[in-house]
Amino acid sequence: MSRTTALRALFFSVLLLPVVAVAQEGRPVPSDDSPRFGMEARRDSVVAFARQQLGIRYVFGGTSTRGFDCSGFTQYLARAFGVNLPRTAAQQARVGTEIPRERSMLRPGDLLTFGRGGRVTHIGVYVGDGRYVHASSGRGQITESNLDRPQSNLVRAWMGVRRVFGSQIDSTAATVAQRAPAPRQGTPAVPRATRPRS
Repeated sequence: MSRTTALRALFFSVLLLPVVAVAQEGRPVPSDDSPRFGMEARRDSVVAFARQQLGIRYVFGGTSTRGFDCSGFTQYLARAFGVNLPRTAAQQARVGTEIPRERSMLRPGDLLTFGRGGRVTHIGVYVGDGRYVHASSGRGQITESNLDRPQSNLVRAWMGVRRVFGSQIDSTAATVAQRAPAPRQGTPAVPRATRPRS
C-alpha cells in the first residue's frame, strides 16, 4: 500500500467514524452548518459510505445490508446521514432540491433518477467523475457504474438529479418524507472494507 493510499484511507476513516457511531445508535447525524469545506467533507463521507456497500446483493424490496433494491439502498445511505427519505424511487425523485440535468452541476451525494416514458423507476447516488453507485438488478448487487453507459433493456435513461444532503435541504427532505413515511427497518451497520469496482 502506497503512502498516499494509506493517508487517503486514514482520512476517510476519520470522516466516517462519527457517522458509523451515530448510525449504530440509530440517532440522526446533526445537519452540518459549517462552511464549504465542511459540506465537501460530508459529501466525501457519503461517497465513502456508499462505496463501502459495494458487492452487497440485490434483493427486490430490500432495505438492509442483507440485500437492497435501488431505493432501499439510497434510503439506507441517507438515513446514515440524518436524512429521512421515502421508500420508492418515484417518491425519492420528488424530495430535496431539483438540480438541472447537467454534468457540471452534479455534486457527490446527489441522487440520480432513471426511467422510461417520464416515469422514475431507478435511483442511485452520484460519486463523482461521471460515476454513480446503485443497486443493480441486472448485476445482482450494489455496483458502481458510468453515467455514460449506453441504454439497453436493462439500462434506463438518466432523467434527473435531486440534492438531499445539506443543512437546509436535509430539513426539506425530512418534511417531504413525513408526508410519505417509510418503515424503519434496522440501522446502518459498520461499513465493511471493500475496494471500489469498475
